[in-house]
Amino acid sequence: MSMSVATLSAPQLRQRLNLMLVLGASLVLSVVLITFRVFLTHKISFVFLLWNLFLALIPFGLSTMLGLTAGRLKARVLLPVGAVWLLFFPNAPYILTDLFHLEPRPGVPYWYDLALILSCAWNGLMLAYASLTDMQLLVTRRLGRSAGWAFATLALLLSSFGVYLGRYLRFNSWDILTNPITLFYDIISRILHPTMHRGTWGVTLLYGVFLLLGYATVRLLGQHREPEEL
Repeated sequence: MSMSVATLSAPQLRQRLNLMLVLGASLVLSVVLITFRVFLTHKISFVFLLWNLFLALIPFGLSTMLGLTAGRLKARVLLPVGAVWLLFFPNAPYILTDLFHLEPRPGVPYWYDLALILSCAWNGLMLAYASLTDMQLLVTRRLGRSAGWAFATLALLLSSFGVYLGRYLRFNSWDILTNPITLFYDIISRILHPTMHRGTWGVTLLYGVFLLLGYATVRLLGQHREPEEL
């Protein structure tokens, strides 16, 4: 069976369009806030957040592409694209940790920088959840509901580990190609000697549980249906 573009139903098309419109508007808000800050201060203090948002869009773009395919994807398509998706997925929730950069700075109200960073963090989180929803649905279609939730849980825990690698060890997704030996060594060291790296597993578990509870909440809210008009 070849991979083809799916014909979505009218409600599915409307839901997808609405999601992309809302996410797009939210991303535009973040870009406007960052751009205005540059013009206001003549400094590029938070321009790096634009790059972080771009990286967060990559897993969402990949999952959207997979989600728009008809039928069951062949393993030779799903597995490599899914691996690339998982590699870039931590970049989305990673933006939550950019709150570390929040501190009073001259020339801009503290509340403005708070709103700016929260806007970017929110977009990263929502892109992560939207992307994971697509991927979980693909797994559920192939292996069932339990496997779908097991996949989502594992993906969020791995993403939390990826957030640790990025925030504290300063690795990024490209290091798997440009610096694989050091990356592999640091990962294996933490797996083989967990008691020597308690911070690693503290961040991984705490952020993983937080992300999982947030994801479950969003999924439950998504299942809510507005009452029909009388």
